[in-house]
Amino acid sequence: MVALRTLGSSDVAVSPLCLGGNVFGWTADESASFAVLDAYAEAGGNFLDTADSYMYQFPGNEAGQSERIIGKWLAARGNRADVVVATKVGDSPKFKGLAPANIKAAAEESLRRLGIERIDLYYTHFDDESVPVGEIITALDELVKEGKVRAIGTSNISPERLAASLEFSDREGLAKYVALQPQYNLVARDGYESERRGIVERHGLACVPYFGLASGFLTGKYRPGEQVDNIRNLPGLAGGYADSEHGVKVLAALEEVAKARGAEMATVALAWLAQQPTVAAPIASARTVEQVPALVAMHDVRLSDDELRVLDAASA
Repeated sequence: MVALRTLGSSDVAVSPLCLGGNVFGWTADESASFAVLDAYAEAGGNFLDTADSYMYQFPGNEAGQSERIIGKWLAARGNRADVVVATKVGDSPKFKGLAPANIKAAAEESLRRLGIERIDLYYTHFDDESVPVGEIITALDELVKEGKVRAIGTSNISPERLAASLEFSDREGLAKYVALQPQYNLVARDGYESERRGIVERHGLACVPYFGLASGFLTGKYRPGEQVDNIRNLPGLAGGYADSEHGVKVLAALEEVAKARGAEMATVALAWLAQQPTVAAPIASARTVEQVPALVAMHDVRLSDDELRVLDAASA
């Protein structure tokens, strides 16, 4: 049995690895997506992350396709009660931004595509600074009160707006974010650790980091000077890290620890992330069923203090 972790002050209990749904309908068709979802669930995973916008910005894709595939899988397997479904609002071309009416309309569309009556965790995908935090929180609180959302979270938000949102919830007695989804991994630490982690700690939130494997870089398949035939090998994504001194240093340390353990580099990278303060469940995605074992293996890995020191020093 996989030990579950509770998200912040909520009653939402999740497995230590969250399966990212951004690839569903993009680099994984429906059949491959079902196979990945099945393998993840069979390994004890129960936490799915998606968004109403995945992955419309790439040609041939449309917003909502990931939610739709997850909804079809839930219906086919009849396992809704066993799965925690997280989705997001604010980035879909149809529902851009976080105006209250937009939040509510987008939630209805997500519920329809997912084929569920309540979203377990509803994130604001990208903050919308044109809307006061009080209006955003009030709209989310109404969804919670209506029973359409179980708990709320946020992603891609400044420390100042995050703190203001949490303080508004406390002051007004409204629904409060229980999770923050930041970019956070072995090659990208500062954005979370510098300010956001302190806020998360003070308010008792859970951190659910995205890009847990740095878009595949921390699997070891991207190396300096090598070309990888992969849609993610783009400037600013996985391929960008391989050309930096910092990325090469982190990869060398990660490979050292993984080889000594007889483990996959992806497993060790996720295990490091899972052992960081405030982290409840890192997010990683798989486009083929063959990629799933290295991800779910982190359920059983506990890095030693020495291993953590090696990785911390290289990634600092």
